[in-house]
Amino acid sequence: MTTAVTYDDVEAAAAGIRGSVVDTPCTYSATLSLITGAEVWCKWENQQFTASFKERGARWFLLGLDAATRARGVVAASAGNHGQGVAHHARLLGAPATIVMPAATPFTKVTRTELLGAEVVLEGADFGGALHYAQQLARDTGRTFVPAFDDPRIIAGQGTVARELLAQAPQIDTLLVPIGGGGLISGCAIATKALRPDVQVIGVQSETHPSFVMALGHNITPVDAPSIAEGIAVKVPGVLTLELARTLVDDIVVVPEAAIEAAIATYVEIEKSVVEGAGAATLAALLAFPDQFRGRRCAVVVSGGNIDLRVLSSVILRALARTGRLVRYRLEVPDAPGRLAAVAQAIGAAGGNIVDVEHHRDRLGLPLREAVLEVSVETRDAAHAAEIEAALRGLDMAVTRS
Repeated sequence: MTTAVTYDDVEAAAAGIRGSVVDTPCTYSATLSLITGAEVWCKWENQQFTASFKERGARWFLLGLDAATRARGVVAASAGNHGQGVAHHARLLGAPATIVMPAATPFTKVTRTELLGAEVVLEGADFGGALHYAQQLARDTGRTFVPAFDDPRIIAGQGTVARELLAQAPQIDTLLVPIGGGGLISGCAIATKALRPDVQVIGVQSETHPSFVMALGHNITPVDAPSIAEGIAVKVPGVLTLELARTLVDDIVVVPEAAIEAAIATYVEIEKSVVEGAGAATLAALLAFPDQFRGRRCAVVVSGGNIDLRVLSSVILRALARTGRLVRYRLEVPDAPGRLAAVAQAIGAAGGNIVDVEHHRDRLGLPLREAVLEVSVETRDAAHAAEIEAALRGLDMAVTRS
């Protein structure tokens, strides 16, 4: 087993960052337990000041620099959470910070990082380009580069998540942790195996970026699609983090993007909490593989809550459609007075709520004097949606869902 990072390092980090980061709650969820069949505790790292666990490692790394080094400044590459964690704690410790972000980074993330006191430089087509530029900038300016995950102090800082969690939920037998570059799961595995070697540590990756699974020699092909869990969409794991995971992590599961979307929506609806894709990946594992976790006492690390509002809105609407609570019916109707009213009356009588209506006479293939109605309807559930569809068919119209 590698000795590059030990539990003593996690203990030192916990003492060093105490009072500077939030001791986040870890709560039992009766409803998530009913839904998944497991007993579920949630470790709410989305309640950190910058809404991510990344603060822990960033704070501990910066505390390892002497005053003169901090005064020269620090540089980090990030498309989100790491950059905000570095910016926030660099400001608190009096260290000028430059965060290099890919050129296409959403404006909201840039603004948020600047509000935390950092200079933001947009450089590179992707994270790899931003990382290369940031490392070169650090060399050219004499500033210290703050790595996102592959560093002993970063790993030790992130390990304080599990140290806290095990004190808050000592009854667990399984810990699920999202994996990007591996800093969080490495630190959590070190702490867990030192304090509770009986607890299984299970990593979670998205099907679009199963880099750890591939690096460990498993035959898996990434799904060629963008990921909603951009926080764990890392193409190459760290060298140190991979070695630690190889020796300490019991299993890694790969979850579909649809399960991550469902988990985000579930957190909003059930726990009234906003969670980003990476943070929702662990619950996604319970939803996607219920047989694997049924009956186990599982803690899920909710690693962050920084999600674009437009993405969140889309996820919620897609979840409503997926569960049959928002349905779009397409009807071919005679283009005659009263037909729209008849459709509206049938939907209302069946208990549906019309959200919007589109009426078209000019669709190709329609017979003369016929029209197409597209009606979006709120329903209670999939069974209710089927009842409304049956009522519409009773009007002697062609009905499909679009």
